[in-house]
Amino acid sequence: MNNPFFFAFGLTLLAGLCTGIGSLLSLIYKKFNPKFLGIMLGISAGVMLYVSFVEILSKARISLGLVYGDKLGYTYAVIGFFVGMISIIGIDKLIPSHDHECDDDDSIKGNQNQKLLRLGIFSALALAIHNFPEGLATFMSAMNEPSYGISIAVAVAIHNIPEGIAVAIPIYYATKSRKKAFWYSFLSGLAEPVGAVIGYFVLRQFFDDSIFGIIFAGVAGIMVYISLNELIPTAKEYAGQKITMTGVIIGMMIMAGSLLLFL
Repeated sequence: MNNPFFFAFGLTLLAGLCTGIGSLLSLIYKKFNPKFLGIMLGISAGVMLYVSFVEILSKARISLGLVYGDKLGYTYAVIGFFVGMISIIGIDKLIPSHDHECDDDDSIKGNQNQKLLRLGIFSALALAIHNFPEGLATFMSAMNEPSYGISIAVAVAIHNIPEGIAVAIPIYYATKSRKKAFWYSFLSGLAEPVGAVIGYFVLRQFFDDSIFGIIFAGVAGIMVYISLNELIPTAKEYAGQKITMTGVIIGMMIMAGSLLLFL
């Protein structure tokens, strides 16, 4: 490659922006459909749970194991996981939940919209944090070995698409704005190329396997908390238990398939 930097950055940019494709699902229905919303939130939860336990936490354990050995590395991964979960619980407590009782239908609807918007922003935050080190990893792989970098970028791009659903769908139904749904999803993916550039020029000397592992373990905890405390309960409110769990299983299958393609 004549210019490996721009090649690696281009791959990372394309992979990150695939998160925005999930926002296109907000264009399917013009009218509010509670069952569609419920199953899509269930799919989002399935995607986030599967990728957290199978991919992100596994990467954290491997990275930390390289530095501290298998047992201690696994211990640090577990600690990082629960620190991430506790951190998002703390953030959750600081943000008004809008769960107070109301008699007015408009007030109830407004509270539901606030809850969905909050859920979408939480998901965007978690994915942005996750995408930052992932972007650096994709970028550095492409810099060191272009053919391997392409494989990683394609795999990342595929699993970024369903991740974008977790951001776009609740924000669209909360705001009825396709633009907001798209931009929140798009910006959460933009963290990937931003992570690549900042990491390459500023953090490269500090960003080792231990830092990578701790960040990924914490992100896994954040995403699991969002799935269990926000996505699944909200999905049940709109679509019931069976449809929600169907969505969760479908989401897990989608994410599993995207990861299996590039083993």
